[in-house]
Amino acid sequence: MNRYFYNISGGDIRSLWSSGIAAILDGIAKVLPAALLVDIFNTIYRSFAEPEQGLHLGRMWGVSIVLVLWLAVEYAVYTSLYDKTYEAAYSLAASGRLKLAEHIRKLSLGFFGKRDPGDITNLLLSDYGQVEQTISHNVPQLISGVILPVLAFCGLAFLDWRMALAMFAAIPLGALLLWLTDSIQAGLSEKHVKAKNEAASRLQEYLSGIREIKAHNVGGTKFERLRLSFDRLMRESIRLEGIMGPLIMGAMLLARSGMTLMIFAGSYLLAGGDLTLSVFLLFLLVGTKVFDPLTVVLMNYGEMRYSAFSAQRIMDVQQEKPLEGTEPVASRRPIVFDHVTFGYDADTPVLKELSFTIEPNTITALVGPSGSGKSTVTRLIARFWEVQEGSILIGGQRIDQADPEELLKDISMVFQDVYLFQDTIANNIRIGKMDATQEEIEAAAGKACCHEFISRLPQGYNTPVGEGGSTLSGGEKQRISIARALLKDASIVLLDEATASLDPENESAVQEAINALVADKTVVLIAHRLKTIQNADKILVLDQGSLAEQGTHAELLERRGLYAHLWELQQDTEGWRVK
Repeated sequence: MNRYFYNISGGDIRSLWSSGIAAILDGIAKVLPAALLVDIFNTIYRSFAEPEQGLHLGRMWGVSIVLVLWLAVEYAVYTSLYDKTYEAAYSLAASGRLKLAEHIRKLSLGFFGKRDPGDITNLLLSDYGQVEQTISHNVPQLISGVILPVLAFCGLAFLDWRMALAMFAAIPLGALLLWLTDSIQAGLSEKHVKAKNEAASRLQEYLSGIREIKAHNVGGTKFERLRLSFDRLMRESIRLEGIMGPLIMGAMLLARSGMTLMIFAGSYLLAGGDLTLSVFLLFLLVGTKVFDPLTVVLMNYGEMRYSAFSAQRIMDVQQEKPLEGTEPVASRRPIVFDHVTFGYDADTPVLKELSFTIEPNTITALVGPSGSGKSTVTRLIARFWEVQEGSILIGGQRIDQADPEELLKDISMVFQDVYLFQDTIANNIRIGKMDATQEEIEAAAGKACCHEFISRLPQGYNTPVGEGGSTLSGGEKQRISIARALLKDASIVLLDEATASLDPENESAVQEAINALVADKTVVLIAHRLKTIQNADKILVLDQGSLAEQGTHAELLERRGLYAHLWELQQDTEGWRVK
C-alpha cells in the first residue's frame, strides 16, 4: 500500500496527507448527526414509556439546534475537503506533467527510439489523467473508507462488542477476496493499458501518414491495422469489466453482509432483553454512514488498481537516467572523435573505431554513401546519444562529462527533416533566440534567403504555419530552419543537407551566408552534392561507419579513392537529360 501511495503521489506521499485527513473529518462529520437523531428518538420514546415524565422539550430543542448548527460544520468540512483534494489533485497533476515533460526533454534520443510516440503521449495525457482522478476522488475515499470503519468499530465496541463484531465481521472476508484477485486485476490492467496505447499509436500513425496513404492508395491496409488495434482495445475492455466487475461486486456484497448479521444479532439481543432499542437504532444509523464510503471504495477498487499501473508507468519514466554532466565546454576548441563506436542497436554498430579531429573556426564536410554514419556523427556531437566505446572531446573536455544544457547553447543545428511548430513564422525563427527583436529575425531571414517569400505572405512574419510546417514547401521550411541557426549565432553549426531542398539560386545565396560564418565558427556540413563543399577546409569521407579518407577537395581527387569515385559519378549524372 505504501508503494501505491508513493507512485500515485509521484514520490511525495506527504502531499496526500491533507486530503486524507480532510476525508476522515468529513466522514466523522457525517456520522455525528446519526447519534443526535438517536438521542431525539430516545427522548420521544421515553415520553411514551414514562408518561409521568412527559416530553423533554428543552432537550429536543437543544439537539435540533445542534443539528442545524452542525450543517454549517459539515459545509465547512466539505469545503476544506474540496480544497484539499480536487484543487490539490489538479495542481499536482499539472505540475507533475510539466515536471515529467521537462525530465523527458533531458533524456537521450535513445529513450524515444525505444518507445512508440503514442505511448509517450498517453503517458502525459491519459496516464496522468487517471492518476489525477485517483488523487482527487479515489485516495480520499480510500482513506475515509478504511479509517472510518476502524474508528466506528472502536467506538461502537464500548456500547456493545457483540453488535460491533457482527457488523464488521464480514469486512475482512471482502478484503481477502479482493487480495486474492489482485494478480488477475494487475494482469488485466496491464493488457488494457497496452491495448489503449497501441490504439492511440495506430491512430496517430494513420493521421500523420494520411497523405502517403492516399497517395499510394493503401488506405485499406493501413486502416486494417487501426481497426485491429481498436478491436483489441474493445476485447480487453470487455474482459477487464466482465471479469473484475462480478469479483468486485461479490466483495462489496460480502462486506455489506455485516449489516445483515448485525440486524439478526440485534433482533436476537432485543428479544432477550440484552439490548436497548436506542442502541440498536444507533448501530443501524451509524452502520449506514460507515458502510456507504466503504462500499464506494470497493466499487472503485478496479479503478484504483488500474491507476496503480498508470502511476507505475509514470514512475518508470521518471527513473530513466537523464544526460548528466556539470563541466563547462570550451566550444571554440577542436572537436575530437577518439575511437568512437556507436550503434542505435548495440548489436549493430553504425560507427566503428572512428577517429578524427575538427579544427575550430573551419568548415568540415562529411560525405559518403547513404548509411555511412554522417548524420550520426552530427547527432553525437550534440550528445543526442551516448557513445558505446571511445570518447568525443571538445577542447580536451569529454562531452559525456559536460553540462548538456551548456553544450547545446553553443550548437546550432539544421536537420535534413525540418519540423516547424504550429505558430507564426516569426516565433518559429525566434526559437533560435527567444529574446530576439523583429529586426534581428528579419536580418537572419534575409541571410537565409527566406525574407522575400515571407514578405509575400498575407500576414508576413505573423503568418501561422500548420503543425510541422505543413503549409510551407520543403525548401521554405529548410530556409526557416537555417534562419533559426543564423539567429542563434552559436559557435558550432551542424548542417545536415542544409541546401538539399533549395533551388540553384537560393542554394548559392545560402552557401554564401554559411561561408560568412567561417571566420568565427566551427561548421560541420553534411552534403551529398559534392560541388557544394569544394571550398571546405577539410572533407571527411565515411564508408560503413569508418573513416575512409580525409583531406581537401583537391587532395582527395588526387588520391583517386572513394571521394574521387563519388565525384566522377556526380559529374557524369549532371549531363543526364529526360528524353
